[in-house]
Amino acid sequence: MDSMELEREKGITIQSAATFCDWVKKEDGKEEKYHINLIDTPGHIDFTIEVERALRVLDGAVMILCAVSGVQSQTITVDRQMRRYNVPRISFINKMDRMGANPFKAVDQINQKLRIPAAALQVPIGSEDSFMGVVDLIRMKAIYNDGPRGEVIRETDEIPESVQKLAEERRAMLIETLADVDDEIAEIFLDERTPTPEQMKAAIRRATIALKFTPVLMGSALADKSVQPMLDAVCDYLPNPSEVENLALDRRRDEASVKLVSYNSLPFVGLAFKLEESNYGQLTYIRVYQGSLKKGMNVFNARTDKRVKVPRIVRMHSNEMEEVPEIGAGEICAVFGVDCASGDTFTDGGLPYSMSSMFVPDPVISLSIKPKTTKDTGNFSKAMNRFQREDPTFRVHVDAESQETIISGMGELHLDIYVERMRREYKVEVETGQPQVAYRETITENVNFDHTLKKQTGGAGDYARVVGFMEPIEPGPTGYGPSKFRQEVTGGSISEKYLFACEKGFLASCEKGPLIGHPVLGVSMVVNDGATHMTDSSEMAFKNATQQAFRKAFKEARPQVLEPLMKTTITAPNEFQGNIVGLLNKRNAIISETEIGPEDFTLTADCSLNAMFGFSSQLRAATQGKGEFGMEFSHYAPAPGQLQCVPSSFPSHPYVPFTNIPLEKNLLQSMRRCRRIDIRNRVD
Repeated sequence: MDSMELEREKGITIQSAATFCDWVKKEDGKEEKYHINLIDTPGHIDFTIEVERALRVLDGAVMILCAVSGVQSQTITVDRQMRRYNVPRISFINKMDRMGANPFKAVDQINQKLRIPAAALQVPIGSEDSFMGVVDLIRMKAIYNDGPRGEVIRETDEIPESVQKLAEERRAMLIETLADVDDEIAEIFLDERTPTPEQMKAAIRRATIALKFTPVLMGSALADKSVQPMLDAVCDYLPNPSEVENLALDRRRDEASVKLVSYNSLPFVGLAFKLEESNYGQLTYIRVYQGSLKKGMNVFNARTDKRVKVPRIVRMHSNEMEEVPEIGAGEICAVFGVDCASGDTFTDGGLPYSMSSMFVPDPVISLSIKPKTTKDTGNFSKAMNRFQREDPTFRVHVDAESQETIISGMGELHLDIYVERMRREYKVEVETGQPQVAYRETITENVNFDHTLKKQTGGAGDYARVVGFMEPIEPGPTGYGPSKFRQEVTGGSISEKYLFACEKGFLASCEKGPLIGHPVLGVSMVVNDGATHMTDSSEMAFKNATQQAFRKAFKEARPQVLEPLMKTTITAPNEFQGNIVGLLNKRNAIISETEIGPEDFTLTADCSLNAMFGFSSQLRAATQGKGEFGMEFSHYAPAPGQLQCVPSSFPSHPYVPFTNIPLEKNLLQSMRRCRRIDIRNRVD
């Protein structure tokens, strides 16, 4: 199923892949044929959107666990996603032939960590290298796999003596667990009767579809052992499309919920849940909830109200396609030539229905990116546009201040994969790095100024004199506010049009501060006097005079650098609270609120954006992948001491940060000389 070259190299699933198959279930000499649509999803948390959109359109799921590791951090994330979309699941414990395999530890963890009743339907015959098969606890039969690929199933009533007692104990536990979640089995259990295999199967199916229970099976996919009983369990215990309640929203009735019925004869309703670029154009994956989709049919996009003709319908088998003329209700297909977005609803035009889209988590990590050579800019833009269409968690924007292209995603591996795909698929070499932090500048003292601009050349010259003072504006509850200009000129020493030019000069100076070239906040400039010349004064002269006065006064008013503080919210299990507080203390964060629940705690803190780069990876490491965090801008505050310094031999720039801030070349060279001359003058 892993068709991408990168997937095979790294040994992980990156993109979800759809396929279909027919499974013939044999029981008591009878054969029943089932048609199954299957989506294989990634296990890594960085590609969680693939799991989200798959669970949005699937009727049931098989949750794969490791027999050695049991419930891992990503298992908990997938469990949360299954609950979000009310998807019933069966659990399959894989890798039973590995050293240290213990399936019953995994069953206990499902009960305790995932908090859903679970019981094993099988017990293993042998363990680790000697794993041979399983015992079916419902029918009490031993099941073995014969043949070179385990394709021959051999059943026997003779259960090995080594597992006979364990099988009886686990069967009793299965019945007891079913009695807790199903009324019929509860009555039989209280009457001290033994339920029949048919009664047990019916109870497991009812409880699984009602999301009250998950049956647990076990085997080894690599060794081709006990996989067929798992497929039988999919047919026995997971719902068919007619048993799942799928709802649409009727836009004519204030988006009232309407139940969709999985019949081919009804009007068509489908949901586009995934987009993919192929050699033939955009490939749109659609789940058909009601009615049927035919080749050449006109469908309506509920979001745009546009009619689209479906030129071609294919069934997908990973990256291979099989063209079909029609797809019925409950099926998954892909169509070409349909321009839409992920999550769009399609109807036949007669129904005003729309369906809710999948949940898209917010990105947690960002990088600045640019092509190494300008000739690659065209392919770079194509790659960015394609990746954004395919993956809603991959975001691209251009920073308004630094003009850097910023990409955001779910983790370092997520962004690394896209950078590598850009190199392989579009032949674009790129440079990546941390995004520039949007610093600000302000002053801390009142300063008077009296500046005269006098320039005389042939003809009319330039003359302007501005007198006044600059003062800091006290930060409010939301931090530093915008800078303000005020005129208090009396007696008409400066005319109105020149005062307007002074304000323009002040605003231009605030856009790019004298200190580090970033915008200025929290500064008030007051012009209360001045002088003009009959012929040499002009609006441009007063604008330039104001800018020169601003720069001179700003350097004398003890300026300082402001950095953005982010309101950070972290949620994690209670046992990791100490680890997370330690991480925040290293970043000089100010913890404002902590809310402790029965299982998880939520912590709110204000932390410097510069200190939060790389935090997502450290948070995962500190919480075994179970912690989550989100950030939003809070306010600006003075940067820490290491970014503020006073080199004595460079008096014109009393406060200049040494690191993380782009400086003018000549200024940076002077700063370096200052550090070499007298490092003791650095003030933290």
